[in-house]
Amino acid sequence: MLKEFQEFIAKGNVMDLAVGVIIGGAFGLIVTSLVGDIIMPIVGAIFGGFDFSNYFIPLASGVTADSLEEARKQGAVFAWGNFLTVLINFLILAWIIFLMVRAVNNLRRRMEREKPLTPDAPTADVALLTEIRDLLAGRTRADL
Repeated sequence: MLKEFQEFIAKGNVMDLAVGVIIGGAFGLIVTSLVGDIIMPIVGAIFGGFDFSNYFIPLASGVTADSLEEARKQGAVFAWGNFLTVLINFLILAWIIFLMVRAVNNLRRRMEREKPLTPDAPTADVALLTEIRDLLAGRTRADL
């Protein structure tokens, strides 16, 4: 079983996946910071500093708090503002990722266009057939 586990770990796909998860986690932190520290303050400044995260509807009669965190301690709440904030963050994140993927795809397309077109070396079969064709083309009727 240990040998089988070693074979599984040694496969390239598993290592690629591990690297992808680690880089994805780090990238997620960067994008979260970008959204939370740069984009959302700008959006808040444009729209008058709206912060939907503390908008909620109490579902229990004992909820009297003004902040969502305190209200959750008092009872059940319908936290529609927090959901709206998370949804906006997701849309911004998805847009940023879309723009990044689009930029990478454009870069790849540009690199493909700039790559010089060099013909591949013919296979042995094709080379032999070409040689036979050239020999036959050089023959005249008198040679037959």
